Amino acid sequence: MAEPSPSTDTRQRLLLVTGLAGAGKSTALDVLEDLGWETIDNFPVRMLDRLVGEPGHGGAPLAIGFDSRTRGFVPHEIITLIKQLALRDDLDLTFLFIDCKTSELERRYNETRRRHPMAQDRTVQEGIAAERELLEPLRRWAEVMVDTSELTSNDLQTRIRELFGKDHKAEPSLTISSFGFARGMPPLADLVFDMRFLDNPHWVEDLRDKTGLDPQVGEHIEKDPAFGSVFEQIKSLLLTVLPRYGAQGKAYVHVAFGCTGGKHRSVFTAQAMAKALRDEGFSPTVRHRNLSTRAADAVEEPATRIDGTADKGLGRDTD
Repeated sequence: MAEPSPSTDTRQRLLLVTGLAGAGKSTALDVLEDLGWETIDNFPVRMLDRLVGEPGHGGAPLAIGFDSRTRGFVPHEIITLIKQLALRDDLDLTFLFIDCKTSELERRYNETRRRHPMAQDRTVQEGIAAERELLEPLRRWAEVMVDTSELTSNDLQTRIRELFGKDHKAEPSLTISSFGFARGMPPLADLVFDMRFLDNPHWVEDLRDKTGLDPQVGEHIEKDPAFGSVFEQIKSLLLTVLPRYGAQGKAYVHVAFGCTGGKHRSVFTAQAMAKALRDEGFSPTVRHRNLSTRAADAVEEPATRIDGTADKGLGRDTD
């Protein structure tokens, strides 16, 4: 996968962006503009060599968006042009293709009630199929491909910033988050740690309505014999891999801690890990995805012994 050139590179950065209609090209270009790129959408591809200019042109990084609606859109001619531009020593050329599953594209078009550009006189499914066939040569040629089938708009924005942000420091931008497995895993987490092996504060009457931000909950979790050793092992792992992520040019790293509901064990661990990493010189951002959502105990109840008392050890975990 192509990575952005170092900031000391004097070559003109040129990013060509294409993909299926509705997959997210416009969103990607908006993010690139926010990152300091000059962006042009639906530019006539045959005029690209004139736009880039003569060798030594330099200047701000340039992102060009085009798709099946663009004038002069002939895939094999575009590939020929890309090959010619790639030979220039003054250009740092990257080709990005934004893809998406057909079923998700159908859902998006039905939801927005927009007409697919290649479905003027046929169904949405037929239009998507025709466009996919037309773009297949470019899809195979692209150096970088982002599939947005499972991504929200915010997820796509994060991915574009990760790939093409201009500031690449040795230390990546670090996010530490908590979440509840009952509501799904975070789609863009790089490292996920499951904290459901810890004793659950949910089953302590005085702690149930509190969260991992409350000292009493933290004290309860820290008393679990497994917490201290596991926490130190995770911390040691992060101190090992985070600098290596930076050395590989990764701009964003997301470390997520999960429990069932995302309110007690994961929240406390995320807070504690963020503090530990700050002490080591990192500057993490902390996010708690499910801290304000409804408790999961409505759907997950403890098992009951024959004598009628609750048995948290035999029941399904909740948090």
